[in-house]
Amino acid sequence: MATFPISRYSLSIAFLVFSFVTQAASLELSFSLKRFDKHQNLDSDIALFGDAQIVDGDSSVKITRPSVTSAGRLIYKKRISFIGGDGRKPMSFSTHFSFSISRENGDGLAFVILPTSFPTDLFDGSSFGLTPGLEKRGTRFLAIEFDTSMDTKLGDPNGNHIGVDVGSLVSAKVKNVSSVNLVLNSGKKLYSWIDYDAKIKKLEVRLSDSGDVRPSVPLLSYGIDLSEMWKEEDVFVGISSSSGNSSQTASVYSWSFSLRSIPSWLHSQPVDPRVYANPSKLPVVHKRSTCFLRILAGLIFGTCCGALAAFIAMFVWTIYANRRRPSVVPVEFPVHPVEFAYEKIKVAVVKPTKDGSNN
Repeated sequence: MATFPISRYSLSIAFLVFSFVTQAASLELSFSLKRFDKHQNLDSDIALFGDAQIVDGDSSVKITRPSVTSAGRLIYKKRISFIGGDGRKPMSFSTHFSFSISRENGDGLAFVILPTSFPTDLFDGSSFGLTPGLEKRGTRFLAIEFDTSMDTKLGDPNGNHIGVDVGSLVSAKVKNVSSVNLVLNSGKKLYSWIDYDAKIKKLEVRLSDSGDVRPSVPLLSYGIDLSEMWKEEDVFVGISSSSGNSSQTASVYSWSFSLRSIPSWLHSQPVDPRVYANPSKLPVVHKRSTCFLRILAGLIFGTCCGALAAFIAMFVWTIYANRRRPSVVPVEFPVHPVEFAYEKIKVAVVKPTKDGSNN
């Protein structure tokens, strides 16, 4: 029976399965700003408001200056919507940025999602550069605050916490950053991952002092439906900060963002679309998350099924091809002459007589 390279077909099937899964997640928008430099053409991507400015020395954006009531904002210029795609499905997003906050007890900074009607150039020098009266004006906004001050009026538990602000500067949910042995205003570079899963309507926030390790366990989780919050209204994403009544400064060193539509069958936990936006450099995960394990298990299962199907198809094809081949005549061995020796044998027959004697 003829043999065929199973490994080659298995790899082909695996590639097709991976391509199918990758393409099933439709990427709507993605950007990655690994550094900020005045010589780069960033005007088409970002806008700086207030005191925010690019600092060439450390390739960063310093959002606030070392002065009282300083405020600034970094905004990505392109509008996004949390309902998109051909089927007008709710959209998921992931963002990752590195930042540092000086040791003074200012307001800190916040990742913000603002409606396009929001006055991006309006500041009052407090509350992350967001006007305290926003909720009174009915402005729908979302802010993930990295707060370094304790304001009892806003329900802050301490001066080292993160919180989710939904249409109000009073956080809907907070988490003490000291629980993971980190200090927001230590002056050191910190890294944050914020993921929103439109399928299960959950927002997760991760924080680390190492950019190479994405924590498997979120520091804060919060249930929210962004598609209901803004419907099909366009919004802006950005990072905003204010120094409060201090000389605190806040800087951003890198920032990436991905918005995509994820099929419901692909995952049931928040995902990281940066994997698809930059497949050549996958993010390093300290512990395999449940989502990653499920995707990996799906890929392995699909690959095995594909390989098995390919094996069966090739096996049946091989049998069928062998049946159609003409019969093979067996090889005949040459016949050599063989000599046989023989001798004449005389046989004597004795006939009996009538008296019983033999002649």
